[in-house]
Amino acid sequence: MAYPDDLLSENEHVVVHSHPHFKMLIFPFLALIVTLGVGIWLGILAKDATAPWDLISLIAVGAVGLGLVVWLFLAPFVRWRTTHFIVTTDRLIAREGVLKRTGIDIPLSRINSVQFEHGLLDRVFGCGTLVIESASDEPLKFDDIPKVERVHTVIYREVNDNPYDDFAPPAPGAPQQTEPLPPQGHPPRGNRRR
Repeated sequence: MAYPDDLLSENEHVVVHSHPHFKMLIFPFLALIVTLGVGIWLGILAKDATAPWDLISLIAVGAVGLGLVVWLFLAPFVRWRTTHFIVTTDRLIAREGVLKRTGIDIPLSRINSVQFEHGLLDRVFGCGTLVIESASDEPLKFDDIPKVERVHTVIYREVNDNPYDDFAPPAPGAPQQTEPLPPQGHPPRGNRRR
C-alpha cells in the first residue's frame, strides 16, 4: 500500500515505504495454529459430554478460542499492518497504531547519523534495527526494518545529497568533463629571488 500522496508536500517523493519485517508475526501465527489445534481437540472432547453440558462446553471453548485468536493473532497483525516506515526526499516518517495513532517526522536535514544493528537472527531474516541520531536528546530506534542495510544506505544518500557520490566513469572515448582543482594552500612556485 503506497503512502497517500496528499500527505506529502510539493515535490516530495517516497523513496522507501515498508512495514516491519514479517518476523514479528511468527509468534502470532504459531499462537493461531496452537489455539486452533487445542480448540478443535477440546471441541471434540466437549461433543462427548452429556447434554446440556456438551453445548455449554462448545460455547465456552469457542468463546475462549475466539478471545485468544483476537488477542494473540489479530491484534499483532493489525499493529503490523498499520505500522509504516517511510523515507521521502525531504523527511523520515514513522506511523503506528489503530485507535491511538502516533507518528514522528524527522526532516532529513536534522539527521546527524544513521546506524543499523542486526544480530544473527535478524541477519537470517534480512532485517534489523535502524538507529537515527538527530537533534533530539536520545537516538530513535526503529525495530524490524526489512533490508535494513539498504534502507541505511538510502537514508545516508538522501541526507548527504551530494551529486558527486553518484559518479559514473565516462564511456570510453567520451570527453571527460572535469573542472580544475583549486590551489591547495601553497603559492605557486615561480621565479623566486635567490
